Amino acid sequence: MSDRNATVEAPKPTGGKPRSLAGDAWLDLRTRKIFWIAAVLVVVVLLMAAWPSLFTSADPKDCLLARKNAGAGGGAPFGYDFQGCDVYAKTVYGARDSILVGVAATLIAGVIGLVVGLLAGYFGRWVDAVLSRFVDIVLAIPFILGAIVLARRLSSDPESNGVFAVIVTLGVLGWTTAARVMRSAVISAKNQDYVAAARMLGASPARLMLRHILPNAVSPFIVVLTVLLGVNIAGEATLSYLGVGLKGDAVSWGLAIAEAGPFARTAAAPLVWPSVFLAATVLAFIMLGDAIRDAFDPKLR
Repeated sequence: MSDRNATVEAPKPTGGKPRSLAGDAWLDLRTRKIFWIAAVLVVVVLLMAAWPSLFTSADPKDCLLARKNAGAGGGAPFGYDFQGCDVYAKTVYGARDSILVGVAATLIAGVIGLVVGLLAGYFGRWVDAVLSRFVDIVLAIPFILGAIVLARRLSSDPESNGVFAVIVTLGVLGWTTAARVMRSAVISAKNQDYVAAARMLGASPARLMLRHILPNAVSPFIVVLTVLLGVNIAGEATLSYLGVGLKGDAVSWGLAIAEAGPFARTAAAPLVWPSVFLAATVLAFIMLGDAIRDAFDPKLR
């Protein structure tokens, strides 16, 4: 048979849909042990914060001086503190305020960082210059010193438990890294062809930012917020330990560590266990953020 009469068969479609960046990232995450370890720890801590009764039936405020510094036993696997309170119950219930402060402060920082980074990256020129200098001013404030001053000022009411003050303090001082990451991502995304095409079709700046640029620039921003959540939880513990954080009827890991510090030589358990839970939670969020960052960055795979 002549080659002229030969027919060339068209390639058969595979039938599969092209995967998105998020789909590729998920396939990569499923093979990472560190992601699953961090995810399990985060889920356990979130359940502990939302439904502490699933983990203990004891009341963290049920304290008897007769049980002062008693060891493990009687339904208290971690023993009792200097006030005769169940250390395990205080540790479990302490997750609620610690997670609440961390999540709320991260949301505030995320909103500020999103707005500042999006506007600076999209408009550029004098808008970028002004907002970038504003970021530099906030970065120039020593974090611990600024947090102590602001938290003390916001929690001046003696009846306040300090939760609102710590949330605002961490949120207002912790958004700079998120803003810088968002700005860089927006600058990279706004130069893509699909943005130029939408602009030529008459899309407004608001539509370009929200419908075309933001969905393609939000991945590194989410990674930063995941890590920032763990940092804010540690920040609450730091402020509470310094005496300008949570107080009154609040129950948190930082407050438990601050209360148990002076009695560490007499009974170590009230200091050790909240510290272990705090460190594990912060480490879990940081590992989760690192795993997500590596999955979304093709250069790191």
